[in-house]
Amino acid sequence: MELLTINNVWMMICTALVFFMHLGFSFLEIGLTRQKNTINILFKNTFIICVGLLLYCLVGFNLMYPGFAEGSSGIFGFAGFGLDSPQAAEGGLDLAYNEGYTYWTDFLFQGMFAATAATIVSGAVAERVKIGPFMIFTIIYVGVVYPIAGSWKWGAGWLDQLGFYDFAGSTLVHSVGGWAALVAVWLLGSRIGKFKEGKSFAILGHNIPLATAGVLILWLGWFGFNGGSVLSADPALTSLTLVTTSLAAAAGGVSAFIISTLAHKNYDLTMFLNGILGGLVGITAGADQMSPTDAILIGLIAGGIIVAAVALIDKLRLDDPVGAIAVHLICGIWGTLAVGLFGKMAGTTQFLHQLTGVGAYAVFCITTSFIILFILKKTVGIRVSEKEELEGLDAHEHGMDAYPDFRLNER
Repeated sequence: MELLTINNVWMMICTALVFFMHLGFSFLEIGLTRQKNTINILFKNTFIICVGLLLYCLVGFNLMYPGFAEGSSGIFGFAGFGLDSPQAAEGGLDLAYNEGYTYWTDFLFQGMFAATAATIVSGAVAERVKIGPFMIFTIIYVGVVYPIAGSWKWGAGWLDQLGFYDFAGSTLVHSVGGWAALVAVWLLGSRIGKFKEGKSFAILGHNIPLATAGVLILWLGWFGFNGGSVLSADPALTSLTLVTTSLAAAAGGVSAFIISTLAHKNYDLTMFLNGILGGLVGITAGADQMSPTDAILIGLIAGGIIVAAVALIDKLRLDDPVGAIAVHLICGIWGTLAVGLFGKMAGTTQFLHQLTGVGAYAVFCITTSFIILFILKKTVGIRVSEKEELEGLDAHEHGMDAYPDFRLNER
């Protein structure tokens, strides 16, 4: 019982750290966008965590962990609506429903992950998406799509049976959000003024100190994101996971800032920040499998990927205000494939399993997010009017100003 208590307390601490990440995402997103849309972004992020937890309680948890029967295809299952704690033989609550933590802690920890997928999309579509359709999308994607995708690996579904590995969610969380972000950005179109006469123009964020605080909060939260994914307080494995997580983050940041400095002849803080996040996303799939050297290499490559991916996305005329696609999708793919290249599980067979997983999630997430968003686009519309976009979503959709006593000149 003492070991269960220790493990469960660690898991609850990690749950709190993952919850804290939502503040980090909020700070990063509002910092990298214009002040006239601050209330809108904060509203979306607050809505995501609230509705995400409710949906995960009502349907998501039992969609993600349906208890696939032996011989099942492992593609879809549902264990019923709501939460129902396991009962002990004598009729009392069975707190130790596994060796590491209680049923309730399991639900809450996993529920914090569920909302992250929609948060990734929020950043990519910032400053021009209608909030009503975005909320509808969030309800469907977080409530249904994410848990079904998660069941394929973490719910002992077909990809788990195949041998696909994703320790803490490079694909299951980050790429699931990233694929939807890519589809949403394509369907929405770019912000007014982003692309003119075939050229890309930077639309500067209004509070880079806040964005920096957001990234550092996210780094802290990742100790819970990856550390909690050990699913116990095992000293050796937890310590290793936190070391590899930190080293990859540091290497990603350094790599991105050096490469971007060489390419653009300036010290770009935003590239530095996204490099840190790229390193964190890159190590997430195999944080428990890698040596410190492996983690540094994964982070260094992730930082380079960030610089190249941001340039590629711009060249494709896709407008992603916070770099969510580069960070979460492309580095998520890299981190997933890195499991087959580095560490304990490296090898051709494992790499092919990882590639299969990347492809399966790409098809599922692109298809489902396109169907949801395309229907919304053709019915209620997903983009605000030109006037609303130019004057700001805060005034038009919320009737509020985030900084009523301090205004900046914005284009």
